Amino acid sequence: MRLRSDIFVSALTRRVFSAGGFAAVEHRGADAAGAIFIRHRHRDGLETLYGPAPQNFFAEDDGDRKFETRMKAAEPEAVADLMARERRFDPDLWLLELETDELAGLFEVVDTL
Repeated sequence: MRLRSDIFVSALTRRVFSAGGFAAVEHRGADAAGAIFIRHRHRDGLETLYGPAPQNFFAEDDGDRKFETRMKAAEPEAVADLMARERRFDPDLWLLELETDELAGLFEVVDTL
């Protein structure tokens, strides 16, 4: 069974703050099952966007949320445009903004290629 979206976002936010980073909810989605997108802002002004990985790529359902890289080292405007399209398609999604140097251990990123 997967954690509710609001609990996952809250836990991730606290973990980022405890590691010395910054996290903020840019768009609040459905509490129970909203898709979660993570906007990672880098010091050079570029951003990486992570979105939910397709669940059919995984043989077992361990209940953990897995993410894939949707955009890497992109301009903020390009990320904002993509997220505007995603919100039109799914208004119940979450968008979490992170400013931290290290993402290791915060959430699982998988290669879906």
